Amino acid sequence: MTVDLVVRNAIVVSCDDNGTVLRDGGVAVTNGRITRVAASADLEDAAAQARTVIDGSGHILMPGLVNSHCHAADSLFRGLVEDLPLEPWLQKVWTAEGAILNPQTSYLGSVLGFSELLLSGVTSVMDMFWYPAETVRAARKVGMRVSTGGIFFDGPGVTGGDLDARIAAAEAFFETFSGVDDVFPATMPHGAYTVGPENLKTARAIADRHGGLFSTHAAETKAEQADVEGRYGSSVIRHLDYLDLLDDKVTLAHCVHLDDEEIAILARTGTTVSHNPVSNLKLASGIARIPDMLAAGVHVALGTDGAISGNDLDMWMALRLAATLHKGASQRADAVATTKALAMATTAGARALGAADRLGSLEPGKLADMILIDVKRPHAVPMFDPVTHLVYSTANSDIRHVFVGGEQVVRDGVLTRHAIEDTMEEVAQLAPRIAATVA
Repeated sequence: MTVDLVVRNAIVVSCDDNGTVLRDGGVAVTNGRITRVAASADLEDAAAQARTVIDGSGHILMPGLVNSHCHAADSLFRGLVEDLPLEPWLQKVWTAEGAILNPQTSYLGSVLGFSELLLSGVTSVMDMFWYPAETVRAARKVGMRVSTGGIFFDGPGVTGGDLDARIAAAEAFFETFSGVDDVFPATMPHGAYTVGPENLKTARAIADRHGGLFSTHAAETKAEQADVEGRYGSSVIRHLDYLDLLDDKVTLAHCVHLDDEEIAILARTGTTVSHNPVSNLKLASGIARIPDMLAAGVHVALGTDGAISGNDLDMWMALRLAATLHKGASQRADAVATTKALAMATTAGARALGAADRLGSLEPGKLADMILIDVKRPHAVPMFDPVTHLVYSTANSDIRHVFVGGEQVVRDGVLTRHAIEDTMEEVAQLAPRIAATVA
């Protein structure tokens, strides 16, 4: 069998169930999948016949990160609306989006956001936005995997249209993108306070019919909880559970305000929570009970939310906060273990995409989505434990090379498929129009 790629002489952090770390190792890749993970000395035969051999000396080799909640196209509005809590903040955001967004500008913003993610080592993302076909087109432009799909929102929303149009668009998305390895189709109602019970159930039924995923915002603020309880007589999680919407194909973004029973519901149903600490802090939404969720057996993944709420899409900042924030809040140094934090950004994210068998770790048979991180830097010396370095010391600027399915999509910190400078110039030209929406 021809070997397409060998990376060797790296510190390998596999993120597998055994926590395997090789101080001098690498991988062999054929047809986009990892065929071997081994010590460098044991890869000499593969390297001798490989089409491409990369020397990973001075680098950590690990799986690409998985961002489980994002609105990449909202990068167009980075820093536009500041110092407001979620509900009034959203009103200004939706006004700006309504004035600016169309398929072309959504594509432009998505390319910008996905470029930022890919350059920082994120190889897969669950992205909720108004024009999902344009989201896929943008992800393919830069070379990353994406989970997205039909948006549900009571009322016209940013795109206009009625329920029938949303249903038709969601069905068409599944018909177009099911069965490909770079798209994980989903339905994505905005939330229980913006989508009524019947429309939530309709969105879920479409996902079920096509074997797809389901994702929505949930329990992000106290105001949201009060709104849903006032309308339906129960909290957000109880409401979703009553509607039979929760299981292992579901990812709920935020889940900041939960009681013990709601945490137990999420554990019982196998639902994934996407923890978005940067956005939750900046919008003053609160601090999610992540240690309690983990102790109860809830699956917790990690997300950035959009750059409109967190100002960047830095998964490394989100990772460091996920590992440290809850220690300070609980005054327990062991509140979130280092390995558990890293799993949120890798294996737990892969599970959220229904792709734990293909993504999230460096193991034979899995897709060769992986990154090389430069550790020849002052903040990486000395390095007693590579996993500790990843969680507490790594910056997005440390990412040098990124591979998706064995293809090198970032080389020496530069995208290989797309000249990001062109996109940045287009966004700069659009910026005065964007600014005028909140003037």
